[in-house]
Amino acid sequence: MSDLEFLLFLVSSILSLLLLFNVIKAKQNTLNLPPGNMGWPFIGETLGYLKPYTATSIGEFMEQHISRFGNIYKSNLFGERTIVSADAGLNRFILQNEGRLFECSYPRSIGGILGKWSMLVLVGDMHRDMRTISLNFLSNARLRTPLLKDVEDHTLLVLRSWKDNSTFCAQDEAKKFTFNLMAKHIMSLDPGKPETEKLKKEYITFMKGVVSAPLNFPGTAYRKALKSRSTILKFIGSRMEERTSESTEDDLLGWVLKHSNLSKEQILDLVLSLLFAGHETSSVSIALAIYFLEGCPSAVQQLREEHIEIARSKKKSGDVELNWDDYKKMEFTQCVISETLRLGNVVRFLHRKALKDVRYKGRCMHGSPVGIEMISRVAEKSRPMPLGINLLFLCGFEGYDIPCGWKVLPVIAAVHLDPSLFDQPQHFNPWRWQNSTGLSTTTSNNFMPFGGGPRLCAGSELAKLEMAVFIHHLVLNFQWHLADSDQAFAFPFVDFPKGLPIRVRHHTVA
Repeated sequence: MSDLEFLLFLVSSILSLLLLFNVIKAKQNTLNLPPGNMGWPFIGETLGYLKPYTATSIGEFMEQHISRFGNIYKSNLFGERTIVSADAGLNRFILQNEGRLFECSYPRSIGGILGKWSMLVLVGDMHRDMRTISLNFLSNARLRTPLLKDVEDHTLLVLRSWKDNSTFCAQDEAKKFTFNLMAKHIMSLDPGKPETEKLKKEYITFMKGVVSAPLNFPGTAYRKALKSRSTILKFIGSRMEERTSESTEDDLLGWVLKHSNLSKEQILDLVLSLLFAGHETSSVSIALAIYFLEGCPSAVQQLREEHIEIARSKKKSGDVELNWDDYKKMEFTQCVISETLRLGNVVRFLHRKALKDVRYKGRCMHGSPVGIEMISRVAEKSRPMPLGINLLFLCGFEGYDIPCGWKVLPVIAAVHLDPSLFDQPQHFNPWRWQNSTGLSTTTSNNFMPFGGGPRLCAGSELAKLEMAVFIHHLVLNFQWHLADSDQAFAFPFVDFPKGLPIRVRHHTVA
């Protein structure tokens, strides 16, 4: 190649790059992006977003951004251009359009530690198949019989170890309860046995890495967690090898081996992810209920009256164990559970990304919200104009654009703590859930502690059952108060820095 040819090639390449840059810039200029601040190069505003704050608030970062930019704003988080939503309508729109307009998109570090076949990170048909397995195992029939009995047995196992006038960390006790329960139903492990305790020890190390910075260096929590993950998977693998085609063990591992065509790697990741999901969120929710109820004696009193009535009716009938009818009588208990999940917000935000260019949202003249899919920024002449674009012109639509490929964070906690949706949102008020007529819109549209759409948590009913049964025996048998000042913090995972130390006294039902 001569010097002249090289020069012409270089000039044409530069012109092509400039043209491409101008095209991208022109497209961005045509988008109506939400206001916001992209922060520093690379790290963006991630450090500020993840700064710990009290779990019953949305934190200083969110408060400042919402005050400055509104409920929908742009940022740079987790190394990606991001649309952050504290808007109830947009959050519902995102979750309901899973797989069509939006897709689950957790950071790679999460997939690296939970596994590429984890339900948390899977998308599409594979996620649907894994979720179907979980739903079949956690069916209503199983909740009514083996699960309800085991939930009560494991509750009593923990509560009967509480000595009168003793002090301990309630969060640890809640974790003991949920871990033993999940280990039993996933792999038929009995509580207190050496193999169960060994697995629990490895799991604690694993969990510390899941919620830590993804720094894969010697000595870091993340590196230790990867090592524990390997140990846990070997343990699960050995349990799989022990099973035979004639095995009758009625646990999730046995069910999957008999009723699915999953590979060994897929089964390992499924079991690990269910152990993680079933243990961590439920234990934190129970700890939050203990914390909130300690500060609300009137709620404890009403709970006690409800559960004394259930206990007395069982005594008359001669039954000992709780049954499904008893569970359905726990109406105020369900109000307490809903309020605990609303105010505590164990799952504070979700990770999604836009699969297409989306415009949201405007209001027609009559005031109804409109969310539309922008199939293309310029409708092709050979095709009829999409319905959404027709609505755009007819309604005088003025909305925000969410570009294809951008990360989207629906912040569930911000909706649950929105004073325009919930009166005195920072106040623990389980009675707000009693008037279902006045709160029908709130409960159905704005209350999403288990997510929504096709990725609605498969274990949501089990989690509520665990909380209800634990509360039943707690209020019937104990009085408690905080032994030291402590409160829940979002790191962004919810945790009690001191483990929620409480002092208990036995309470006898008259």
